Amino acid sequence: MLEVAGLSAGYRGVDAIVDVSLTVAPGSVVTVIGPNGAGKTTLLNAIMGVVPARGCIRLHAEEIGHLDVEGRVAAGLGLVPERRELFGPLSVEDNLRLGGYRFRHDRAGFRRDLARAYALFPALARLRRRIAGTLSGGERQMLAMGRALMGRPALLMLDEPSLGLAPLIVAEMFRLIGALRQAGTAILLVEQNARAALAIADTGYVLETGRVRMTGPSAALAADPRITALYLGGPLEDPSGASM
Repeated sequence: MLEVAGLSAGYRGVDAIVDVSLTVAPGSVVTVIGPNGAGKTTLLNAIMGVVPARGCIRLHAEEIGHLDVEGRVAAGLGLVPERRELFGPLSVEDNLRLGGYRFRHDRAGFRRDLARAYALFPALARLRRRIAGTLSGGERQMLAMGRALMGRPALLMLDEPSLGLAPLIVAEMFRLIGALRQAGTAILLVEQNARAALAIADTGYVLETGRVRMTGPSAALAADPRITALYLGGPLEDPSGASM
């Protein structure tokens, strides 16, 4: 579904990622792990078109590197940024409606999209009239994901969805990621919580100082002593608590 080849991008003439290549298959979860400052957020922003990049980006085998952000959204990309970037003064439902703005004339489809968002995130249905800026961290993350899904993405990119959330909320976030995969949405996940990310992903990439240093099936990476020592600090467990 997504093919990235030789991607380099950065800020003020300094590359934060260098010659990065990765693929995301339809219906799969791919995670990118690595230390702070490795370039993970820059990678997602480059794919989304938020920062200029050099290299090849293909979605559904079509080159999209020349498109602006709006064009990439129309092509099937969705991004939930690390800071969520909600419209704070607006209600929960207004945020969701803005996420589906392109489909506002497809009224039946728009209603189905809204109903799906509320079904995935029942808390948002209860909070639909609440001002977004007053939500808790977990509620804000759910709203950001719901808003992105209103754009009907074929590939959803998540930047640190567990950041700043309580453990129970983190577990719920990863359960929802699994549910989205089962529904057919491919996911590219950037996550500091390497333990949880590798437990749910099909494939993993390790990014260090802007370059891909390791890649492979997530189970193989989880069993690699170097990954365990650097990122896991012990045996990897899946979200149910069973050792892998």
